Amino acid sequence: MELFQFHLSGFSGVKLLDNSCAYPRRIILFMENMEMSTVSRVVKIGLRTYGIWPYLPSTALCRLLCIVLLSAAQIFQYRYVLINYHTDSFSNFMDGMSSAMTYSLLFMKLAILWINERTFSDMLQMMAMDWKNCVLTECSLRITSNKARLSYRFSNWIIGLQMIAITLYSCGVLAVNVGDVQRMNVSAREHILKMKLPFKVNTFPVYTLVTIFEFFHLMMCGLAISVINSLIITLILHIGGQIDILRDWLLKAFSKNMITVDRITMKMLITKHQRIIMFSENIENLYTYIALILFVSDTLIICCLGFIIVTSINTPGGLAILVRSVLYYLVMNLEAFIYCFAGEYLTAKSKMIGDAAYDSLWYDVTSKQSQIIHLIILRSQKRLTITIGKIMDLSLERFTSVLKISASYVSVLLAIY
Repeated sequence: MELFQFHLSGFSGVKLLDNSCAYPRRIILFMENMEMSTVSRVVKIGLRTYGIWPYLPSTALCRLLCIVLLSAAQIFQYRYVLINYHTDSFSNFMDGMSSAMTYSLLFMKLAILWINERTFSDMLQMMAMDWKNCVLTECSLRITSNKARLSYRFSNWIIGLQMIAITLYSCGVLAVNVGDVQRMNVSAREHILKMKLPFKVNTFPVYTLVTIFEFFHLMMCGLAISVINSLIITLILHIGGQIDILRDWLLKAFSKNMITVDRITMKMLITKHQRIIMFSENIENLYTYIALILFVSDTLIICCLGFIIVTSINTPGGLAILVRSVLYYLVMNLEAFIYCFAGEYLTAKSKMIGDAAYDSLWYDVTSKQSQIIHLIILRSQKRLTITIGKIMDLSLERFTSVLKISASYVSVLLAIY
């Protein structure tokens, strides 16, 4: 499906409405070197690689490859968990369990996004149309490009932190092998991924090849997780920009001192508000069940990692375990925080629509137009939000509850073991 792409050179002949908004040179230079889209190029490549970007010829092949690789890894991971369930090394069991659950969570995220391909396609078209319409005012263009630049930065940070966490995790595993004399035997060495393979790894070349494959497999899965997390931040920032544009229109639509070429009409305000509501509902449909699965699994994963970190303190080889686990623990907390922040941000932004409508000069217009403004205020009282399986809202308060529950589980495990 062809999506709109626009470049700054195409805006030269457009008459802008708001001449009062200064347009910084750094924004112009940024826009000249960017593709006019809120989704960064790195995230686009990731979405295409994992078969999430809709209606591409390679989508079916990418999805099939993901299913095969993830399914094979899951079988071997849960074999390891079942075998080590009754062993004395409970820490290894928790490590394998957290790794297996992370892969399962990724599998379910991808499946939900694949199923909702049509919804995601509609959202991409709406985003492209928003970029096309942002030339109506200079402030609209500035707000949209600022959100795009912020989206690019957050995406790079999330992906970069995930890659660093995976690298440190792998280095921690290899450091454990080097520091343990008993693991000079190849068959006794620890693997990057906790898996029970169907063949013996008793020679150094085989172990090296398996380690390299596990590392790249873990990197690809980590990239998929970070791309999906970056996507929700991108969508939330885009709708936040559209809400800011609507607020700007509401505050200036009835200003008597506003010098414009084309007036901002009531139809434009209503259409913009309806598009924001539709986009928010699409985000809810796309991520509500992902959030439900994530909060159930992340609570257990954070609990497992917290147990490993606490039990590794002041133990032989504990430093290597801390190296591989601490940043992994922080990344999993960051994932839960991203979703909670997205819900909190959307809720806070939606409240601002009603405030901006009330602060507008609605009392200086006709009664018919005033009634429309009253309807906008009334509709804004119903908050836009993202829910956890349509049960409860995502918020920063929910994030603190996840941390509290995980800490409680760690305390229980420490008391038992």
